[in-house]
Amino acid sequence: MNPHSNRPPEFFSTQTLRARRFYFNLKPRASAGLTVVCGGVEVCAPEYRVKRSHFPYYSVEYVVQGQGVARLGSKVHPLQPGTLLAYGPGIPHEISCLPRKTLIKYFVDFCGAGAGRWLKSRGLPPGDSMLVFPPGEMQPLFDELTRSGERDTPQTRKLCRQLLECIGAKWPAARHPARAGESLAFGTYQAARQAIHDHFRTFRSLQDIARHLKVDPAYLCRLFRRFDHLTPYQSLLKLKMNAAADQLAEPDALVKNVAADFGFANPYHFSRVFKSILGLPPESFRRLRSTLDKPRPPI
Repeated sequence: MNPHSNRPPEFFSTQTLRARRFYFNLKPRASAGLTVVCGGVEVCAPEYRVKRSHFPYYSVEYVVQGQGVARLGSKVHPLQPGTLLAYGPGIPHEISCLPRKTLIKYFVDFCGAGAGRWLKSRGLPPGDSMLVFPPGEMQPLFDELTRSGERDTPQTRKLCRQLLECIGAKWPAARHPARAGESLAFGTYQAARQAIHDHFRTFRSLQDIARHLKVDPAYLCRLFRRFDHLTPYQSLLKLKMNAAADQLAEPDALVKNVAADFGFANPYHFSRVFKSILGLPPESFRRLRSTLDKPRPPI
């Protein structure tokens, strides 16, 4: 948040199911260098649609789940996991979800002398898009940018600028090469990722994923070795445990009930998997969350 105002920027969309967003001074000095003004992550509602004829900042958006469409100027860009798109002043843009394809995307808005040239020098000029792989390759940096922006410390703004520079340094190396002959395989991989995101609560095994896609499990594993740093089953477990962590944060949640909700008949097996992915067993995680969520006494 901006410590000087309780009112979020008017351009923040209200068509979201959930969002974590931060913002700083929206009118920094014109002579300043690269300056982050706001950012975050949005889980878009089915009716999500942003249409602007002008925008005062440069922006990079990064899709990690779902599908949609972006019109940047006169160009139309499909949105899918791994899509990075950029726009800025003078570029009308319209971004929307596809039906039943929940769009989750990060964004960072920034300005400063040479900001447009900075984007162009990194192969993503305003009004263009690119695909990175693995699709989640950029997510840890965007997560850290969001976490850092939510904190209000003397170092926050400098750290956010440095994280933006790191993001811009990373995406050229992560750009999908789109080599001949890979489009069909990559399409199947993308379909598998989407299926895992859509059905992670009901899928219990690699075989469930492969059966849903009507492909051989071994072939599916080969695709993930080529395009990802996780196996299909690891991707499934990661989604299950992240959602389970949110559920465990509820005061009345019981580990055995949460385990059952995510397809684990044995709560001890669930606890081992939870610890292997999140670093803490469920009960320790609950105690830590309870401590962090307690209101702090005024200084």
